[in-house]
Amino acid sequence: MKIQVETIVAAPIARVWQAYTTPEDIKQWNAASDDWHTTAATVDLSVGGDFSSRMEAKDGSFGFDFAGTYTKIVALKLIEYTFGDRTAQIEFSEVPEGVRVGVTFDAETENAVELQQQGWLAILKNFARHVERSM
Repeated sequence: MKIQVETIVAAPIARVWQAYTTPEDIKQWNAASDDWHTTAATVDLSVGGDFSSRMEAKDGSFGFDFAGTYTKIVALKLIEYTFGDRTAQIEFSEVPEGVRVGVTFDAETENAVELQQQGWLAILKNFARHVERSM
């Protein structure tokens, strides 16, 4: 099953793309709630290149690596990747209000679809806030 989330970022597309693909930016926005953070991030933004984000609870109780491999990249427009046996697609499109960032990903089976959708949307909203604050 595919899940879709999206947000609008009030910023130029070049800045939105940079913030989505730069490790230092990723560490600032990649968390679904205030009690989590990303402590490390790497990006090899090329087809076949790998990425990884170390996500941890701030109290140190749990952490995991969200990692995968890029399968398609169209600068300023599209990023596709695999992570485990799942796939995700991020589309960037200019709209009058700024940039629409849409994420479509394969659901996993451990958590309810609604929970997964809420978590990915929370991260995407953090992303939008980060970019807009940095303008």
